[in-house]
Amino acid sequence: MQRQSHFPPGRPLSLQRFTQGAVSRAAGPRGYGQSDATSPLPRDQVEAYRRDGFLVLEGVFSDVEIDHLQREMARLLGDREIHAAGETITERSTDEIRSIFRVHQSSPVFEALSRDPRLVELARYLLGDAIYVHQSRLNFKPGFRGKEFYWHSDFETWHVEDGMPAMRALSMSITLTDNDCNNGPLMLIPGSHRYYAVCEGETPENHFESSLKKQQYGVPSDACLSQLVERGGIYTATSSPGSVIIFDCNTMHGSSSNITPYPRSNAFFVYNAISNRLQSPFCDRPPRPEYISARENITPLIVAAPHDVTAT
Repeated sequence: MQRQSHFPPGRPLSLQRFTQGAVSRAAGPRGYGQSDATSPLPRDQVEAYRRDGFLVLEGVFSDVEIDHLQREMARLLGDREIHAAGETITERSTDEIRSIFRVHQSSPVFEALSRDPRLVELARYLLGDAIYVHQSRLNFKPGFRGKEFYWHSDFETWHVEDGMPAMRALSMSITLTDNDCNNGPLMLIPGSHRYYAVCEGETPENHFESSLKKQQYGVPSDACLSQLVERGGIYTATSSPGSVIIFDCNTMHGSSSNITPYPRSNAFFVYNAISNRLQSPFCDRPPRPEYISARENITPLIVAAPHDVTAT
């Protein structure tokens, strides 16, 4: 018996991922802006997000704000307790930090950023619902040794391993450094959010412990990726500090390694529709930890009053 490839109804009876690298058309309510709401975006940008599954907004945060966020990032990187915490993921072959999860709960600065109206109002509009923070993290790709993040759809894992019912979530990546064509920027496949990529293999116990360093399960086959790229191509999201990259939870994305001297760092917030709270996982493994997939004390996010993030 196999791992479920659609959502919902029905519960899967085993851990098997599907053995064929198939691509099926995704369905279900997705949001993408409500016609009766006041849009925080021009209509052409809403349509671009609907078509491509992502949007890059330049210059959302000022240089002064980014400098403030960079200083807080450096403080977290130098904190020994945070380095040793379970929420912190290091590179496979070194002790360098790859990700710090649940950063909106460990840092008042990033907690305030998670509720910034420039982010929250966009997420509410695009999802057409009240929202909450499903996951937050700082991602680091150090110079010379920063490893790749292989192609994946977040929703495939969030659905099967976390119990996210439908594609009603999105990620916002705030660029804290230059993301140029050489230092391992985010790559996305336009239009891939319209297809659910069925993945192969069996999910091991405590899969998250290894997948956050290098994901081997829940990744699409070569044939699947080829189909998606033939349809949509590949977009490289190069951007300057202070930009925001928004992408649908089902958009196929990844990034290459960084062999340049220039590190790349981004802050990530995953916003989920309040009506799309997690259920039991769609497999017979226990839920992943709370710091990866929030399911406790879920309430609608309260937007912060408009202010410069340096006020925190």
